[in-house]
Amino acid sequence: MSPPAPRPSRTPDDPRPRPRRTPPTAPPGRTPPGGTLPGGAPPGRTPPAPRPRLTPSVLAAVLTAVFAALLHALTPFPAAADAGAGAAPGGAPADWTARPGGGAGDRDARPYVYLEGTPGTALQDRLAVTNSGRAPLTVRLRGDGRAGAWARFADDTVTVPPRTRAEVPLALSVPPAATPGDASGELVATGRGAEVRVPVRVRIGGPTLAALTVEDVEIAGGAIRYALVNRGNALLRPRLAVRVEGVFGTLLDRPERPLPLELAPGRRVERTEPWPDAPALDAVTVRLRVVAEGGARDEAEASETYVPVAPAAGGGLLLLGGLAALASRAYRKRRTGRDAPRPPEPSEPPEAGAPPGTGASHRGPDPDHRPLAQAGARP
Repeated sequence: MSPPAPRPSRTPDDPRPRPRRTPPTAPPGRTPPGGTLPGGAPPGRTPPAPRPRLTPSVLAAVLTAVFAALLHALTPFPAAADAGAGAAPGGAPADWTARPGGGAGDRDARPYVYLEGTPGTALQDRLAVTNSGRAPLTVRLRGDGRAGAWARFADDTVTVPPRTRAEVPLALSVPPAATPGDASGELVATGRGAEVRVPVRVRIGGPTLAALTVEDVEIAGGAIRYALVNRGNALLRPRLAVRVEGVFGTLLDRPERPLPLELAPGRRVERTEPWPDAPALDAVTVRLRVVAEGGARDEAEASETYVPVAPAAGGGLLLLGGLAALASRAYRKRRTGRDAPRPPEPSEPPEAGAPPGTGASHRGPDPDHRPLAQAGARP
């Protein structure tokens, strides 16, 4: 046997690539060198299969399915909903409505009842009540407000079958002494613990007079209070402008803006205009100007003086203290002059040759005390 041929030695500068060594593979049924299987499994066990990852799309699908199941479980059946009180949260009816009659659908429905007539006439209209529930509906009907009080229904209590719409006739009688102009009110339907109000507008024929006044203007705290009165016979939507003048210039200037109210004829409304930036020391004059359609306008004003409370109280105390000190000093001075001893009056000595005990009180008449007519007369 010939000896094996020697391997050629390689230098570091040899450009030939080095051959890779392949790890020995174990035959079937044997453990490879190192004692472990590929994947880190111990000898004699099968490596675990890879687990599927939870992607965002899969997570969203799972959450959607869970939410749909909860919503379906919490939603009541239609029969159970119809068996309830019939009113949604907040007092609005859940399964019935009331609106002016005559419209076939929501597009044809009128927003309110509008009628025109002269004093002493009767105007006709209808109120539609729709019951969309599965149980009969009983509603009570009445009028509210000036024009609503003139309305009379064919029946004050109406029962509407399920899935049915009923139109109730009504007659609105304008009083003979009604003032020409606009009158407003409401038609009220009450049923199943809920209430629906339908506005009513009535235009009364005749000459129209628009008159508006602003009254009782006063400044109280951080607000300006006033009252608006409709003195005419037309419905007014007033607009208000506010201006406040002080000693040193304008303190507040709010331009004319519409107020959120409708002033019916003869109605009086008290309102408050906020003014949180009132001065601490000033004399101000507040002017309010109101206008409305038809040429109605009026102005009113009020005055107020702002004085700080603490300085005014301190000045008053100092003034009272000074007056009290002056009065006390004058009283002591007067008292001291009254109680001081007076010197005795000097007595005159008696004249020569006069008897003893004769003094000035026993002397004869003094020539200096003679009458003026005798003064300087010759003897």
